[in-house]
Amino acid sequence: MIKSPPLYIQILISIVLALGVGATLNNVGTEAGVPAYILSLCSFVGTFFLNALKMIIIPLIVSSIICGVASMGKGDAVGRMGAKTLGFYLLSSTIAILIGLTVVNAMTPGEINGEPAREAFNLSSSESVNQQLEKVEGKGAGDFASIFLRMVPPNLFEAAADGQMLGLITFGILFGFFMLRIDTALSQTLRQFWQGVFDVMMHMTHLIMKLAPFGVFGLVTVTIANAGIEILQNMLAFFLTVVIALLLHAFVAMPILLRTLGKVRNPYRQVRAMAPALLTGFSTASSAGTLPITMDCMEKNARVSKRTCSFVLPLGATVNMDGTALYECVAAMFIAQAYGLELTLGVQFTIVAVALLTSIGVAGVPSASLVAITVILSAIGLPLEGIGLLLITDRLLDMARTAVNIFSDSCCATIIAKSEGEQNILGETNSVKAET
Repeated sequence: MIKSPPLYIQILISIVLALGVGATLNNVGTEAGVPAYILSLCSFVGTFFLNALKMIIIPLIVSSIICGVASMGKGDAVGRMGAKTLGFYLLSSTIAILIGLTVVNAMTPGEINGEPAREAFNLSSSESVNQQLEKVEGKGAGDFASIFLRMVPPNLFEAAADGQMLGLITFGILFGFFMLRIDTALSQTLRQFWQGVFDVMMHMTHLIMKLAPFGVFGLVTVTIANAGIEILQNMLAFFLTVVIALLLHAFVAMPILLRTLGKVRNPYRQVRAMAPALLTGFSTASSAGTLPITMDCMEKNARVSKRTCSFVLPLGATVNMDGTALYECVAAMFIAQAYGLELTLGVQFTIVAVALLTSIGVAGVPSASLVAITVILSAIGLPLEGIGLLLITDRLLDMARTAVNIFSDSCCATIIAKSEGEQNILGETNSVKAET
C-alpha cells in the first residue's frame, strides 16, 4: 500500500498546481464557459476551507487556553523556576511582536510604489468589505481604552457570536486559573471536561487540516487567476519583511537577552550548541516534533541540567512561540496596508495583544498560524480573504519561524540554568554556586 506524503508535501504540491491552473485561467480569461466554472468551483472549495477554520476557532481557543493555564498548576506549585520561565516567555514573545511591528511599518510590504497593493493582490472592493474597513480605519486614540473593555465583555455568548476574541481569551485565562482553586473533586471534573473538549477540537482540527491541500489549492488558484502570476513578485516584499524581522529577533534580540539576563559572555555559542535542533526544526516545521533533539542539544552541547531542560523546554514548545507571534503581527499589518488602512495606536496595540495571546493559545495546533491569523483579523475587523495571499509563502516562512521558536526556548533554558546557579553552561563558568 502506497503511503501518503506528509501534509506539508501535499500543501506544497497543491500550491504548485494552483500556480499553474491560476496562471492558465488568468491567460484564457474567466468570464464564461469552463474557465468560469473552474474558478467558481475553486472559490467554493477555498471558502469551504476558511469556514471550517472559523468554525473551530472559539471552542479551540477557549479550551486550549483553559487547559494550558490549568496545566501550570497552582501558583505555589509552579514555584520560582516556573515564574521565571513564564516571565521570560512573555518578555521574548512581546519583543518579537514589537520587532515585527517595527519592521513591517518601516518596509510597508502591503504597498507598491507608495500605494496600497489592494488591486495588485485582487483584494475585494465590494460595498460590504468597504463598510467593514471603514469601521477599522475609523478607530481613533479614544478607542485605545475600549480594548480593555472588550477584554471583559458583558455577554460572553454575544462576544463569541461577534468574534470578539479578546473577551474569550480573558475568560479562558481566568477560568483556568480559578478552576484549580475550588474543591478538588469539582476541579478535577472541570479539568477532565475541558481536556475532553480540547481533545475533540484537536481531532476536528486534524480532520480540517486534511482538507488543507484542497483549500490551499482553491484559495491560491482564485488569487492567481484574478491577479496574475505577477502577484508572486509583489509577495516578495512580505516574505523579506518576515525573514528580516525573524533574523533580527534571533540574532540581535535573543543574544542581548542572553548577555543581559543570563550573563552569557558569548551568546552566539548558543547557536552552535543548538545547530542540529535548529536545522531539524527548520526542515520539519514542528517545534514539538523537534523537542527530543532540542533537549539533547541543550543537555549535551549547552550543558544545561536535565532538571531545567525537562521543565523549561516542554513548556516552551507549548506556550512560547516567538516566531509565530512575530509572523502573525506582520501578516495582519501587511493585509491592513494592502487595503490602504492607517491603523491607529489602539488598533496596533490590539494586534500586539491578540498576537501574544493567540501564539500561546493555539501553539500546539498543526498550522497554528492559519487559525491564529484568522483570530487576529477577526479581532480588528479585517476581511479574512487576505489569508489566501499568505498561503503562497506560508510553508517556507513556517519553517523559518519554527526555528526561531526553538531557539527562543533554548535561550530561556540557558538563562534559567544560569540564574539557578548551574555551572559550565555553554562552557562558561558561573560565579554563583549551584543550588541543591
